[in-house]
Amino acid sequence: MDENRGDQIRGTAGGTASVPLSVLDLVTVGQGRTATQALRTGVEIAKLAESRGFHRYWVAEHHSMPGVASSSPAVILAHLAAHTERIRLGSGGVMLPNHAPLVIAEQFGTLEAMAPGRVDLGLGRAPGTDGATAAALRRTDRLNEGADDFPQQLAELTRFLDDDFPDGHPYARIHAVPGPVQATSPGGVQSPARPPVWLLGSSGFSARLAGVLGLPFAFAHHFSARNTVPALDLYRESFKPSAVLDAPYALIGVAALAADDEREARRQVLTGALSMVRLRTGRPGLVPSPEEAEAYDFSPMEREFVDGWLKDIVHGTADDVRTGLDDLAKRTGADELMITANAHGGEARLRSYELIADAYGLPGAS
Repeated sequence: MDENRGDQIRGTAGGTASVPLSVLDLVTVGQGRTATQALRTGVEIAKLAESRGFHRYWVAEHHSMPGVASSSPAVILAHLAAHTERIRLGSGGVMLPNHAPLVIAEQFGTLEAMAPGRVDLGLGRAPGTDGATAAALRRTDRLNEGADDFPQQLAELTRFLDDDFPDGHPYARIHAVPGPVQATSPGGVQSPARPPVWLLGSSGFSARLAGVLGLPFAFAHHFSARNTVPALDLYRESFKPSAVLDAPYALIGVAALAADDEREARRQVLTGALSMVRLRTGRPGLVPSPEEAEAYDFSPMEREFVDGWLKDIVHGTADDVRTGLDDLAKRTGADELMITANAHGGEARLRSYELIADAYGLPGAS
């Protein structure tokens, strides 16, 4: 096993937390706010997460959603690299079928050169959007083919990252730069290191593939909670030791929001629930304010959806959230929790991460 790569994957729990805590940011844009403000909030969250001992900060690729400004993870991560020094930065994830593998290898090779030893490459096989937008991204309407070809695309991307296509392969003379080829060129001093690859999923496909390949796995518990335990079980059962990992390592994305009192936490998470109602009914928009969400007249069907959605969001006071996260870690056996705090305004999200850090006694308490 490559110990260095394994060390880049495994986190260390801080304070009284039983597992490492990390951050997933969707760079949400609330009504009355701009994408510029959302991106600035992302920088503030990343800096807070670094100062408080969160292990990593990831952004997720989404498209054609007015309330989510994370369509270009590599661009956002480059910006964050300039404002942080230690925290791991990564994609949770880049949707591989949307891009040529060589392009991703070049982008993340560039990020690795900017922030050596602290870049993660999380990959998903979903489009991160609706079918029409996916077709526009991929310049084809054969969308199922892209998902079905995911293992082949992953193998090609890995070859570009490692610069090890076999002799005679059509791409043997093509190199992702920055990358390992610079270390093997005459006079080259470029580090041969490259970002560790994670597989992301919300069902069993990527769980099994990650296990068979001996890769770390990230599961989207925050929107597919019913499948979490079966997917993690499948990952562990399928796992084969590799040059990357000698044992399974799985994190789960968790929707969690702490506030100074339970009512305020409920007000904040209701904004995300209304956003999901609108997204699921083909009306995506900016994240509504707490006032609008409270005043919204949910239909019986919408109310049933919202009630179910909120059951999977850990929210309340800091103590409530700590208890919920601890219970979830114990129930799933997750090796790491990646917290996403979705709300209308950046202030509520920043406050949530501060309260959670305080609840676990992470360093730098305010």
